Amino acid sequence: MAEHFSRALLVERIRRAVARQEREIREFTAALVAIPTENPPGKRYGDCARLIARELKSLGLPAEMVRVPARYLARAQAGGAKSPETRWCILSSLGQGRRTLYFHGHYDVVPAANPRQFQPVIKNGVLTGRGSSDMKCGIAAMIFAIAVIRELRLPLDGRIGLVLVPDEETGGAGGSRYLLESGRLGKDGIGMFTPEPTSGVIWNACRGAISMRVTVRGRPAHVGLHFRGVNAFERSMQVAAGFAAIKRRVARRETRFAIAPAAARRSVLLLGGQAGGGTNFNAVPAEYSFTLDRRINPEESLAREKRALLAVVERFRKHGIKLDAHIFQEEPAAGFSEHESVAQAMAGSAREITGRAPRFELCPGLLEIRFYGQHGVPAFAYGPGRLELAHGPNESVVLKKVYEFTAIYALAAARILSPKAGS
Repeated sequence: MAEHFSRALLVERIRRAVARQEREIREFTAALVAIPTENPPGKRYGDCARLIARELKSLGLPAEMVRVPARYLARAQAGGAKSPETRWCILSSLGQGRRTLYFHGHYDVVPAANPRQFQPVIKNGVLTGRGSSDMKCGIAAMIFAIAVIRELRLPLDGRIGLVLVPDEETGGAGGSRYLLESGRLGKDGIGMFTPEPTSGVIWNACRGAISMRVTVRGRPAHVGLHFRGVNAFERSMQVAAGFAAIKRRVARRETRFAIAPAAARRSVLLLGGQAGGGTNFNAVPAEYSFTLDRRINPEESLAREKRALLAVVERFRKHGIKLDAHIFQEEPAAGFSEHESVAQAMAGSAREITGRAPRFELCPGLLEIRFYGQHGVPAFAYGPGRLELAHGPNESVVLKKVYEFTAIYALAAARILSPKAGS
């Protein structure tokens, strides 16, 4: 009975602390949205990083702005981020000790359909603007969750590590990839949460990716002398048929992680997302290219699936077809049990704050949980935004949800890092 009372009291104290901060949370979220951190190409990163650092310091939290080395800028440009803008990661923490629960987010956003999207509008409890759902609302919620724990002086057996990065929308080379390779991501981690717009569910897994551009080369000729040419388009059809055979095989594989509808459980190979070549309708094309996008379920091996794709390339080369294959994205899948203690703490905290326990599902795309998975850190995505609104022309977030998630994050961190939990 005493334990139940103390749990209920903790929930109430956190609720009241968040309620006192609602105006600040709302204004900070709007200020973040007003900075057009579009990626690609990668704009105004410095302005956004400095705003976040100022807010952290105003809340009594440390703020370290980490400049990403220039060599990672080149890798970010290869992924589609073409701006020479300096990349900044922002790090902060609360608590002492090695055990670290990570709050991780990205402050870059996809390009706006209209510049007015960077003029945040608040009406009827809804904040509208690019990045409001994905995921500047979540960044605000996590920062103020840490501030609430600090204000209430809740005891922590370990620390909360805040990691905010750019370049997530173009693969993470200039953000999380740099932190991972420099040894600053996931160290001593016991868990990680990122506030992606999950529409009320917790994503405990994501697919990996191998994205490739295949270019088949022939010999040009006028249509009247077509017999002197080598038709790159026709040869590319043969090569594509080789990949189509793989597609038929992998489409029979299904993930064990929950995702709806049933068709979404199947492993994926998309052919021809981009395709083109030739110079005119009356000329034998000398070159033709197409892309393939292999999305790998968590149960599959990235290395094995890569070998299978490259084997197709080599087979047609041996048959005399001239072709090049360039892999421009290669990322592992990640998957974690919903029964992990940190996952259950988050789900339980959500139930206590909202009255509903979220389901666990596989995210059909890439998530930055994959970087933590490479360190063996159980990582999950759960945020106040809605996936169906993210990246759209009317991107928005319900502010009540932002406040709720601020309380959920604070409660979950307090529970996970409670000295009693580690005893």
